[in-house]
Amino acid sequence: MFKIDHLGIAVKSLDSAKSFYEKLGLTVSPEETVAAEGVKLVMVPVGESRFELLEPISEDSAIAKFLTKRGEGLHHVSLRVPDLAATVEKLKKDGVRLVSQEIRIGAGGHRYVFVHPSSAGGVLLELVEGP
Repeated sequence: MFKIDHLGIAVKSLDSAKSFYEKLGLTVSPEETVAAEGVKLVMVPVGESRFELLEPISEDSAIAKFLTKRGEGLHHVSLRVPDLAATVEKLKKDGVRLVSQEIRIGAGGHRYVFVHPSSAGGVLLELVEGP
């Protein structure tokens, strides 16, 4: 079954962003670093989904570039799919543009791939594997 896994939100300061969500009464996960993406992040559970707050740790990361170009805000939508490898192969066969041709390992050890906004109605769509 397909579900919204999380909404990725680019922030300048993880500490400030965490503070806001904690003031709302939400629980914030421990901080993680994903060196390959040049970010540190936390997850904020909201119902069956989560907010992923992303702060760049390097100036050349995608999140740093996003913040420079657009400022803080919604960066991507993540969709949980039951079989990521099969989904990626089908998308490739159908000519869908992916940001990366390979499945990567991200926060919490989850497997993911990004679909380019040009193929997803202007939205950066992350596909993650899940039950």
